[in-house]
Amino acid sequence: MDYNWCHGPRCHERQTTTRVRGVKGSKVLRTIKIKQGRYNYSGRPELITYDDYFCDQTCLMDFVRTHLTSIVAIAPRPDALETPIQDPKKTTHTNNYGYSWTSTEIKRVDNA
Repeated sequence: MDYNWCHGPRCHERQTTTRVRGVKGSKVLRTIKIKQGRYNYSGRPELITYDDYFCDQTCLMDFVRTHLTSIVAIAPRPDALETPIQDPKKTTHTNNYGYSWTSTEIKRVDNA
């Protein structure tokens, strides 16, 4: 089984007992070692998730905050995206106690 080190920029600074390594008198906090494929995902190795690169969501979000500008630069979005929909349908509901509310149904238009 292959391993990765957690990519969280501050993983080695987080004070948890799982990160403590070394002999008495020479202890360190070390980045977590992550077993690749630790979650099977129904035997589909093409499903790459953050679980193979980050020990938890804290480290994932630290990485995203640190590198967000570079991440967005990989695939910049120069224009807005749009999804065709039908005119929204509003429905007013009233319960037995006289309380009323409005719900809105939004349906996509299938352009296939």
